[in-house]
Amino acid sequence: MKSQATDGQQPTPGRANVTTRRWTVSLVWIVPIIAVLVGLSLVVHNWLQEGPTITITFKTGQGLTANKTQVKYRNVVIGQVTDVQLSADQKNVTATVKLAKTADTFTHQDSVFWVVRPRIGAGGISGIDTLLSGDFIGADAGQSKVRAKSFTGLENPPPITYGEPGKRFTLHSQDLGSLDIGSPVYLRKIPVGQVVSYALDAEGKGVNIDVFVNAPNDVYVTENTRFWNVSGVDVNVGANGFAVKTESLSALLLGGIAFRAPEYSPNDTPASEDKTFELFADQQSALAPPDGKAQYLALRFDQALRGLRVGAPVEFLGVEVGKVVAINLDFDEKQRSFPVNVGVVIYPQRLGKAHEKLLKALNHDPEDEAASARLMGSFVDRGLRAQARSGNLLTGQLYISLDFYPKAEKVAFDPAARPVRIPTIPGSLQQLQEQLQAMVERINKLPLESVANNLNGNLVELRKGLAQFNSKTLPSVQNTLQDVSKTLQSANSTLAEDSPQREQLTQTLDDLGRMSRSLRELSDYLSRHPESLLRGRPKDAPAQNLTLPVTE
Repeated sequence: MKSQATDGQQPTPGRANVTTRRWTVSLVWIVPIIAVLVGLSLVVHNWLQEGPTITITFKTGQGLTANKTQVKYRNVVIGQVTDVQLSADQKNVTATVKLAKTADTFTHQDSVFWVVRPRIGAGGISGIDTLLSGDFIGADAGQSKVRAKSFTGLENPPPITYGEPGKRFTLHSQDLGSLDIGSPVYLRKIPVGQVVSYALDAEGKGVNIDVFVNAPNDVYVTENTRFWNVSGVDVNVGANGFAVKTESLSALLLGGIAFRAPEYSPNDTPASEDKTFELFADQQSALAPPDGKAQYLALRFDQALRGLRVGAPVEFLGVEVGKVVAINLDFDEKQRSFPVNVGVVIYPQRLGKAHEKLLKALNHDPEDEAASARLMGSFVDRGLRAQARSGNLLTGQLYISLDFYPKAEKVAFDPAARPVRIPTIPGSLQQLQEQLQAMVERINKLPLESVANNLNGNLVELRKGLAQFNSKTLPSVQNTLQDVSKTLQSANSTLAEDSPQREQLTQTLDDLGRMSRSLRELSDYLSRHPESLLRGRPKDAPAQNLTLPVTE
């Protein structure tokens, strides 16, 4: 059974022997594989070395050429323009720039770019080298940590670059004047900085001017430093004649700013970055001592004030203490006239030691407005008046003078009025006009017609008298002169040197001289011996003392 069962099973098939062949690379593929590997390595290398791509928007494409215009920093190439196209709104030009890997810092958000081309500005002539090499894009890396891909190009190069040592300050002025970007900043006539930007202030009533002062001179800008405009020529006319001042030839042509700390500010500390200063019009006003508290006064003139301008000086006894701040025409309903209201501001502290003595003598507090008004009222009672005077006969400019006139008419003073009202008197020109008018009126009252008639009659009589003199008197005078001439000729001939009359006259004069001497000697003797008139000559008297000289 067992053998049958075994015999009944089918035999298991055997496994065939399979022989495999090894895969080998043919030498034909070695070269292409190496080429692919080299290409991949180059691609990877270029990708690793490739810098960022940015776009810069300019207002014009002048000087920009694709695959030619370079981007430079400190005259080193850091990129190239790859494409130049119009913007979507067709108002600007967009330049695509491929930067080098090492120029990655120029993708900071505050980086700036501009086209370098020949320019003439306040700082001089720049970009001359582009006449030969062609225009290129200048760049300056920013300091922001934020990256950007798009930038707006500048129309003009920035006056300073990031990282330049120094400080930036802001000056506030009423107007820009002749200043411009690049105008120099002077310290004792040495350029130490420049104007970097300017813009209107928030209210549009002034100009904010940003200046940069290079290190190490920035430490001389202190908390009390004063800035003033040195553009043009400063001409002063004084008792010593004309005085012409200018900071430099560059400031004369291009404008400039100067600064210095006043002499009365010891222990001053350097100013902080971005501090704001006031820009004065000239050095005199900039370095003047502090004005102190201002006091406003109201003046009312019943005369025309042509030539008076806002800013005109206000003088007290010849010392400038303020300026005119307002001039307005008013209408007086009672008088049916048009007076002129003038507002002035004065600074009593400008009086110097006189103001200090006044405060000390009167124990006056300048902060007390009521006391200040009463003090001003006492001055008005003593004759304080305001007057518009001529400051320049050529230009006709007027100024306000505060002076004492003891003979001025008394006026009522209101100490409660604000601002304080100061009475006025007619100006010097108006007084002169009134005097001339009075003189003309007096001349008109004279009987000029009768005087003219009498004068005509006198002239007729004078003419008749002259005619009679010419016809009768003049011929007789001529005859008399002829007789006198003959007499003089006869006297000349008589008194000639060789004439006998002259010899006799000479001898007579000699005799008279000797007689005069004898009489003088006799008189001297009689004055010494008056008794000789009674007694006669003494017996022992010398004869030479008594006898007169014998005449020849």
